Amino acid sequence: MRALILNGEELDGITLEQLSKTISKELKANDFEVEEVLLKEKEFADCLGCFDCWVKTPGICIIDDYGRDAAARLINSDLLIFLTPVVFGSYSYQLKKALDRMIPLISPYFKKVKGEIHHKKRYSKYPSILAVGLLEKVNETQTEIFRELVERNSINFHSPHFQTEVFAETDLDYQELKDTISKFSKKAGEKNDN
Repeated sequence: MRALILNGEELDGITLEQLSKTISKELKANDFEVEEVLLKEKEFADCLGCFDCWVKTPGICIIDDYGRDAAARLINSDLLIFLTPVVFGSYSYQLKKALDRMIPLISPYFKKVKGEIHHKKRYSKYPSILAVGLLEKVNETQTEIFRELVERNSINFHSPHFQTEVFAETDLDYQELKDTISKFSKKAGEKNDN
């Protein structure tokens, strides 16, 4: 099983290094091959919104930078970890920019999912998503917005399973994080008809 950690640590912000090490170690203990992408060190242009990846070069972004590699790594993973500071209830700029560049992985065509219109799958398999957010201190409003965002993105991304955990720097419990990783990693790769 393959796990990909998209580390959205900001250029000048909360460090996620210890969280990343803990996640990686726990995944390896659960028989995952783990790759981490520290997004701030990669060249990702902003998505142009041109949709050429749907109509001119299906499945491939026209921008030739690390975004293409990241999309290939992502779609070939069983488990995708979003690791990010929670910024106004959302992902960091680094992670959001990378996720915007993943639209080639879904089809431009539509179908109904739980009574809503969403894009069809382009590929037969998509990774499960575990989002780990970090706040400076507990903030229930930002936590709830973040949970909703991850859920909506997971539906759009055809993820068979998803989970969101938000931790505060002031009371970060690494054992709770390890337990979450261990439990969720067992779900990765399971089939789901969504």
